[in-house]
Amino acid sequence: MDSFLSPCLDRSAWKLVDNREKCPGPGPLEVTLTQPGRSGPGSDRLQGSEETKSLIPERGLPEEEPDVIVKGWLQREPRGGSARPWLPPRRAWFVLTRDSLDQFSGSGRGARRLGSLVLTSLCSVSGPERKPKETGLWSVTVSGRKHSVRLCSSRLAEAARWGAALRSVIAGKAPLETPTQLLLRDIQESGGDSEAVALIYRRNPILRHTSSALYAPLLPLPYGVGPPGPGYAPLREEAVRLFLALQALEGARRPGPLMQGVLQTCRDLPALRDELFLQLAKQTSGPAGPPESPAPNSPAALRYWQLLCCMSCTFRPGGVVRRHLLGHLERTEKAFPDTELAEYTRFIRKALGRTRGRELVPSLAEISALSQRQELLCTVHCPGAGACSVAIDSHTTASEVTRELVGRLGLARSRNAFALYEQMGSQERALAGGALVADVLTRFENLTAEEAESSDSGWRLCLRLHGPLHPEGLPPDGHELPFLFEQAHALLLRGRPPPPEDTLRALAALRLQSLHRDFSPLAPLPRLDRLLPASALTRETPPCPAPRAPPTAALLAGALWSPGLAKRRAERARRGGAVRSGGPGARDGGGAGAAAAVLGGWKQLRGMGQAEAMATYLALAAQCPGFGAARYDVLELSTETGGGVPQQLCLGVGAKTMSLSRPGETEPIHSVSYGHVAACQLTGPHTLTLKVGDSQLLLQSPQVEEIVHLVNAYLASSTPDRSCNVVTPIELPTIPSPVSQNPGLDDHQV
Repeated sequence: MDSFLSPCLDRSAWKLVDNREKCPGPGPLEVTLTQPGRSGPGSDRLQGSEETKSLIPERGLPEEEPDVIVKGWLQREPRGGSARPWLPPRRAWFVLTRDSLDQFSGSGRGARRLGSLVLTSLCSVSGPERKPKETGLWSVTVSGRKHSVRLCSSRLAEAARWGAALRSVIAGKAPLETPTQLLLRDIQESGGDSEAVALIYRRNPILRHTSSALYAPLLPLPYGVGPPGPGYAPLREEAVRLFLALQALEGARRPGPLMQGVLQTCRDLPALRDELFLQLAKQTSGPAGPPESPAPNSPAALRYWQLLCCMSCTFRPGGVVRRHLLGHLERTEKAFPDTELAEYTRFIRKALGRTRGRELVPSLAEISALSQRQELLCTVHCPGAGACSVAIDSHTTASEVTRELVGRLGLARSRNAFALYEQMGSQERALAGGALVADVLTRFENLTAEEAESSDSGWRLCLRLHGPLHPEGLPPDGHELPFLFEQAHALLLRGRPPPPEDTLRALAALRLQSLHRDFSPLAPLPRLDRLLPASALTRETPPCPAPRAPPTAALLAGALWSPGLAKRRAERARRGGAVRSGGPGARDGGGAGAAAAVLGGWKQLRGMGQAEAMATYLALAAQCPGFGAARYDVLELSTETGGGVPQQLCLGVGAKTMSLSRPGETEPIHSVSYGHVAACQLTGPHTLTLKVGDSQLLLQSPQVEEIVHLVNAYLASSTPDRSCNVVTPIELPTIPSPVSQNPGLDDHQV
């Protein structure tokens, strides 16, 4: 205790009473600790000169003392210099010892002491830095509990030498312990003696709930450290602000945003996480340790327990704080069994054993669920099976959700591999197996308004094929066939990759057969852009004709009075209605020709069942070169000794080959089959290595984990006798040649 009450601390701030004589016999030291108080406006802090004089007694220069580390002439910033920058620095003689930094008016033995700063483990040093607009000198600032000293020099080397010496002295100091840490040690040493623990709580109000403000952190935080980020104050001030936010929770009408703000502060400032855990333990403790009754069941008191649930599901406390928190939970559960508080303590204890750290703080929906100790419902879209609701908690990973959905859909014995993706429109990214789904939902909540308005549905989770497609032997009455069928069609509509035109029309005819069975003139037909990708419709569109000259008044007059001309125009407009409804690329005869070809192929599939049409569709899609290929923007790094200029390339990962192409080009510059790929592994942050034969390829991408997972899935499915697994070519239905006009389309809208 004497080591903590060093001269650098205000002795009037804490009231410590040694009760060793009152309680004879062996046992922990009983300390009475009260909250710091402020007696008056003049006694809340010491003046600079009085403080330094009271810290170290008057003495001469320590020239003959062996503990002098460095000394010399420096410029010192006058007190209040930061508020009065027009004051010039003053020259002083500085002496650094193992215990303090002293400044004198001269280097002689009779020099007057100008001030001293006691150095402890909580002091901090910043610099050297130079501010040309102020003094133009190199400065090093050392901060203590009450004030800081700024040393200035015209030479950078001298300023760096003083900064290194100060840091070395501070690093060699023994860690300073706060009264709260000493009390935690006494509680731990008491073991299972509930009476001794209750006595410590009863005699030390710093451990119990309080409605007054907190003037100092419960844990040792460094002095004078600048704001760690924009919008934040120094750590010690932020710790006091956190306690004010906790007290505001008791009367908050909407506690969710306030809790999220507190959690975000702890995420941005990791040094405050243990501090907040202790503050919550303090506010949930009564005179004997557990909360008082009947206050624990009040809504205001439950707010602290709800925030403690969110903290335990987001962060991991340190060793000492964790042991104290677990003991506090155990004592509370014993004091209030079969109550809501006991349910909270069990929930928090279980969460502390599972939490491994979060990438993001919980979303508002998750905070609401955690406040009620409930699971969060997550919606996952499955092609062909609709939307599935999955109950998750703060620790559920993407692989766990995938396994549950695969089992629910009866895909556990499938040869195909599946994964969880995040998707918005045409954008999609595979989630790593260890990614927390709760973090993904928080990221969806934090999307900017511009991103949210760019799509009708926004970001969502979906289950899709991840790896090579195996269309053989799919059961016709299971979920896997329609699941893969809908996903394959979605990939083809996005043009991944665009198959030949005859294959596209055959696939469109097979989709019509699977959706509407046999062709019927009365059957409602989907739009053409829902059957063919936009690139195919663009290829069908002929060039626009040159604009005609504006009609003359005589021609307009003839059109008004000529019934034959009006009738022919109405007939052409009626015939062109089906073409205009076909999509953005079907505005001329090309769209009508594609629709006629698709309808012709559909008519030839009469008698084919729905399951057979889906299976034929998948087998035909799997034969398309590069079907389902994923494309990633990568940076190729040189593996040569001298190095080379990195190249921006596009990596294509298909079912049979991998390719590298230049951005904007379709023809690959390198292509290799999986049989020649020896290994694909991570070699660093955002870096992967591909070993192809005797050569090695080094690539960088922010999606390296997804690339490695996908490539290894293809490598695992590649076997030496993979020629036996090649799908038998499917005979395409005979598709009539497209024509510019087809009377059969006059009565149908595609």
